[in-house]
Amino acid sequence: MDMTTITCALTIDTLNEQESVSKTSKWKSATLQLIRNEFREIYLLIQIPGTAHKYKLENINVYKKFMNEGKASIKFHNIKTIIYLSNAPASNLVGFLKTIFIKMSSFKSSPKVPLRNQLLSTKNHVLQEISPINTKDVNRVQDDLHKRKFIQVEGGISLPAATKKLKSATAIVCTEKLTEEQTVVIDAVLQGGNIFFTGSAGTGKSFLLKKIINTLPPDVTVATASTGSAAFLVSGTTLHSFAGIGSGESTFERSIELASRPQVLQIWKKCKHLIIDEISMVDGKYFEKIEKVARVIRRNEKPFGGIQLILCGDFLQLPPVEKASKAMFCFQTKAWNSCNFKTFQLKKVHRQSDPIFINILDFIRFGKVTPEITKQLLATSKNSLNANGIIATRLCCHTREANLINQSQLQKLKSISKTFEAEDSDSTATKMLDEQSPVEKVLILKVGAQVMLLK
Repeated sequence: MDMTTITCALTIDTLNEQESVSKTSKWKSATLQLIRNEFREIYLLIQIPGTAHKYKLENINVYKKFMNEGKASIKFHNIKTIIYLSNAPASNLVGFLKTIFIKMSSFKSSPKVPLRNQLLSTKNHVLQEISPINTKDVNRVQDDLHKRKFIQVEGGISLPAATKKLKSATAIVCTEKLTEEQTVVIDAVLQGGNIFFTGSAGTGKSFLLKKIINTLPPDVTVATASTGSAAFLVSGTTLHSFAGIGSGESTFERSIELASRPQVLQIWKKCKHLIIDEISMVDGKYFEKIEKVARVIRRNEKPFGGIQLILCGDFLQLPPVEKASKAMFCFQTKAWNSCNFKTFQLKKVHRQSDPIFINILDFIRFGKVTPEITKQLLATSKNSLNANGIIATRLCCHTREANLINQSQLQKLKSISKTFEAEDSDSTATKMLDEQSPVEKVLILKVGAQVMLLK
């Protein structure tokens, strides 16, 4: 990922001597790039339709409270200008701001060319793209951190805050990298076109999906999933909630009426990238209906009204949730064929490292259980799983069954029970959190109870 360049919506405010806004300019799309001159001074190059602006990165404030929502601002004190970035891919923006921090911090501790020498220099005037962050940059900042004064973040950085920020910036160098097959998928998403990627359990589908979500502009990207719990994991909403046509059992005419409601219509028209996780659980008939609704609502005869689809799931794991006796997979529909998906299969398993076990799981995934596999699995029944007083976790098909086991184990403890009740900062979201979060609203524990930390 290139962390020296970012494309986003941009607003530039010019301030007067009283720090009031005297002029405002806005662009829906602009490209910001970090560059250096021949004296290694760092500039921000802003390229917008028909023109370009260059700002020297010195004596600035970076406001990044909402960077995970694709928003940030930079105030240039010397030239009394504030630039506002919005609708930026969240992961790109985080990387871009961290690159500014560590490159400026590194520049502070590197040798400087005096202004007189710059004016008398015979060097060719050159502006070039800044190099990516490397370990040398990080070490240089770490050695000179206590001397840094020129850059402030939201009112100034104390030494502990700066240290924390440095660790965060260092993570850019050491962060977990995408595999080659995951990178291919992201590149395909950015090129446009409809994408479907799949893979067995543990191949990094959820990890990749979150990367994709953070790579796309948030204002025009909608992350959905077939169920509430799956939607919760991608910080999105259910596909049914997004579509706004209820269960889809009503007539097509009624579905159009429901989707034409102002609030629903606005979401449909604004959406450019629709992400659907656990696509295998979406019924084919419902998939066909919302595809047709999208074309009518958006007044565009392209599949899904021209929205880019990014689908993820494994058709060999979870079937559609349908009350009727016969449910149809999405890939069995005409709508699926019309979307002309580019299909990618993730093959590298990250969750397990034992090649024999991985091979067994692959066979079971395809419904092929040989006598040899049966023998290997039955042999594990004699394994002792309990260790150091910890009882092995049992996996259940239904939440009700898991709750009964947990309550039974809790009742065996003689200690006094203590109740913990969740307090939501946004009371209006309580119902949604209770329905979609895997965590219970009320938690009852006793001393000696076995607890599993999920995150």
